[in-house]
Amino acid sequence: MREYFKKLYRGSRQQFFHQVSDNLEQEEKMFIVTANPETLMIGYENADFHTLLKKPSTIIVPDGIGVVKAANTLGIPIKERITGVELVTFLFEEAERLHKKIFLYGAQENVLQAMVKKLEKNYPHLVISGYHDGYSGDSQQIMASAIAQGADIILVALGIPRQELLIDQYFSDASKGIFIGVGGSFDVISGMKKRAPDFFIEHNLEWFYRIFREPKRIKRFYKSNIRFMWKIHQMKTGESLNEQHTQSDDHLRDKAGNH
Repeated sequence: MREYFKKLYRGSRQQFFHQVSDNLEQEEKMFIVTANPETLMIGYENADFHTLLKKPSTIIVPDGIGVVKAANTLGIPIKERITGVELVTFLFEEAERLHKKIFLYGAQENVLQAMVKKLEKNYPHLVISGYHDGYSGDSQQIMASAIAQGADIILVALGIPRQELLIDQYFSDASKGIFIGVGGSFDVISGMKKRAPDFFIEHNLEWFYRIFREPKRIKRFYKSNIRFMWKIHQMKTGESLNEQHTQSDDHLRDKAGNH
């Protein structure tokens, strides 16, 4: 799992947004994975997703505060979270400003329709080249169509890891495009689900707010976050033991050298 942390984007949110804007304007493609503890645990346990995360073309940004804290615990300095919702909102703004085309794929039909209406209202000059819900149609054909239409931004909301694995199949074929698996972001942006109040966001407690609003998330939280924290503890403990062994070996070598 350490290789994921080594790949994490270490700059600020503003720096990353600037990089994304430049790539969008220059039509240089990007595949962005917004990582929380669940993302990294799936990578640890799923061979295909593990391979995807390790690819040089995959950019991993720290979405969850758990990822930021774990990285810092392991001695990998991460400045701040870059959440999927904030990144997607920024992309809408940039797509409108730069006259770029966007394709939306995923979520339930009512959520997608509500999102399209909201985008048309909030970003009147945004070009939506196409959209399709995540519960009908052939995903292969839909992705191929999005690329064929020349979309500059392709947002896929099919849940992790399905959305990322699907993007990975088509990323190499695309000549341009910002590709992101956005999970439940459509639900929030459409207004169908409420994002946590500012207090929870500012204090990195969005996870607590979600569990409070949706108690059924507790099982999912345990499966990902609790196990993730234990894995980080094991990694940190293993490093400490290795350091102790190294120091002990150095001490023995020094003693041997003095005789």
